[in-house]
Amino acid sequence: MEYDVQEFDPIRPYHDEELPAVFEELLANEQFRAVMRYILPHMSDEQVASAMRACKTKLDFQKTFCLPFLQSLVQKTANGLTLDHSALKKEDAHEYTYLSNHRDIVLDSALLSALLVEYGKDTVEIAIGDNLLIYPWIKQIVRINKSFAVERGLTMRQILQSSMRMSRYMHYVINEKKESIWMAQREGRSKDSSDHTADSIIKMLVMGGEGSIIDRLVDMHIVPLAISFEYDPCDYLKALEFQLKRDNPDYKKSPEDDLLAMQTGVLGQKGHIHYQFAPCIDDELHALPEGMPKSELFSTVAQMIDKGIHANYRLYPGNYVAYDLLEQTTHMEGQYSAKDKAVFVEYLDSRLAKIDIPNKDESFLREKLLTMYANPVRNYLKAIENV
Repeated sequence: MEYDVQEFDPIRPYHDEELPAVFEELLANEQFRAVMRYILPHMSDEQVASAMRACKTKLDFQKTFCLPFLQSLVQKTANGLTLDHSALKKEDAHEYTYLSNHRDIVLDSALLSALLVEYGKDTVEIAIGDNLLIYPWIKQIVRINKSFAVERGLTMRQILQSSMRMSRYMHYVINEKKESIWMAQREGRSKDSSDHTADSIIKMLVMGGEGSIIDRLVDMHIVPLAISFEYDPCDYLKALEFQLKRDNPDYKKSPEDDLLAMQTGVLGQKGHIHYQFAPCIDDELHALPEGMPKSELFSTVAQMIDKGIHANYRLYPGNYVAYDLLEQTTHMEGQYSAKDKAVFVEYLDSRLAKIDIPNKDESFLREKLLTMYANPVRNYLKAIENV
């Protein structure tokens, strides 16, 4: 297939030859220098500049700056980070589109890239909403880190045009650039941790490519990816938002709220983090009956991805405790000890204590927190019912 690569310029990552000029712009930006001092306190401005100028490729930059920062961050904020890629066929020579649930705005894709490098693979290209690129230097950093922009806040006509371009770009990345892609299964994170793939994601993927709808989906080699955090650092912020929206239907988060969520997600304690690949869905796609109506096909594929994610959650004792407390049962008692339960209940109380709002509704907030941790169990049990 022929691609007009110039049409991708507004959304694509930087080409390696563009990096020297971008580095100089960043090094002249005081906000960027302040951030680098914060995350790399052992390096002077001059040392950062020298190390950046020595980077010839985007991967060089990631290995020099991003991967060491992520490794240090995991040591400080997590009790381990693991990846199981055993479901993927070793003989496959093609790249993948990793379609995952969304646990952290910043870290989901960043940690995936770090894990892939650890296993001798290349980093992924990342789909990121341009609503998060609130400063020019942030946009530059994410483009250095192999991100391409998902355009938000558009009219219906613009959404169609933008989606078509992004789809063509993703097919181009897989087939011509020979790079893998990470994308969340829906826009934004699921506030209640019940993860479901938006049909619109599937519709977008088939706007590019050639052949039938199935051909176009197979062309992307979709791999459902389950990301499991033992603890969500933003859980209390989500619970707070649930009550604010309940009490005021017109409530909307501010950019400051988004920044707080990003900061809390990155710096907060997460317990253990696990990444689990499900098998690539190519064979399942080929097995679908011919002539399915489009809407039914999109829904079926979305459910296929959901099942791959739900069945591969890593469930922690706290998830099972939350399920039993919420359902008022003891069905999951075999999955946790009395100590596990006490630890999780104490954790829950500490999160509730962090919420300071007028008319604080403790029972409502507790239920919302429990739901966030119980929903992965609910989805897992449903996913494995007929296995």
